[in-house]
Amino acid sequence: MITGRFCIAEGAALRCTLCPRRCRLLPGKTGLCRVRRGPAEAAPVSEASRALPPEPELPYYGFITALANDPIEKKPLYHWRPGSFIVSAGFAGCNLHCPFCQNWHISQLGREIPGRRLSPEDLVAVVEAEASSALAYTYSEPLVHGEFIVNTMQIARNRGIANVLVTNGCANPGLAREILAFTDAANIDLKCFSEKTYAEILGGDLRTVLNFISTAVEMGIHTEITTLVVPGLNDRGEELDALADFIADLAGPIPWHLSAYHPDWKWDTPPTDPAALTGIARRAQDRRGELRYIYIGNTAAPPEFRDTVCPACGAVLVRRSGYRIDTRGLAESRCRVCKEPAPFQD
Repeated sequence: MITGRFCIAEGAALRCTLCPRRCRLLPGKTGLCRVRRGPAEAAPVSEASRALPPEPELPYYGFITALANDPIEKKPLYHWRPGSFIVSAGFAGCNLHCPFCQNWHISQLGREIPGRRLSPEDLVAVVEAEASSALAYTYSEPLVHGEFIVNTMQIARNRGIANVLVTNGCANPGLAREILAFTDAANIDLKCFSEKTYAEILGGDLRTVLNFISTAVEMGIHTEITTLVVPGLNDRGEELDALADFIADLAGPIPWHLSAYHPDWKWDTPPTDPAALTGIARRAQDRRGELRYIYIGNTAAPPEFRDTVCPACGAVLVRRSGYRIDTRGLAESRCRVCKEPAPFQD
């Protein structure tokens, strides 16, 4: 059982290696995510302890802020078990500070947040009690709880429960590969395609996120990507073209979710115009034919960016209206009309 990882010793402090921020954890102090802390007192050093990795304190280990049985489309995952439900566990804290965060009340700590503690075994037991076959790590950023996530994922996989990761992808390669090894499906935020925006506004690193996405695809993880389109921040044509090119060049096709922004937390520009979002989706498809599956979320969308059609004959496989899902176009994972395999994973 992993209790403390992803740190190296630096004198009386620890250097967290979990994400590219590489926070220096002074004794009793947290890093930017506020869920990883330097030990209050230096542990006695022995020959045996010298061989062990230094361990941060994890005050939010197993702290669950939300538990729900969600439609899989809410993650959003449109090409993985469409129409199914998944137990979703939320966490606290985040290693980014996006000023438009739609879950800021749990991602940005600094006040008491309601929740309860569950061991990895207890969380998996919740999934089993719901008779569910999948568990999502979601709502706030799960990767900053790397130790808890790895421990839970191992138990879930051993019990035949699928692991779904909903993440900002801002994790260094060591953590990325360790968690992705137990991941069955992932929705990864690609918030923009500007290194400057990631560094100066979001507090992250674009290259790290791109590497995380590429690694997930290379490892055979079912991967979908979400971009929250924020007017005046990441909606420039050239930037969206570069973002679309990156996704189109991945081994795929990869479903891309364009999500409408609404004013929240510290950001107060007007909401994303639904017509502009449709224009962005059409522009991307016109430029890159590989982007066959672009979906619009958080607002009304035309059927072409809401439903999934058969790539062989064009028949509708899955119709969507909000979270109401009609899968009658499917027959045993094939198109009911032409019998070709549907572009979904189980």
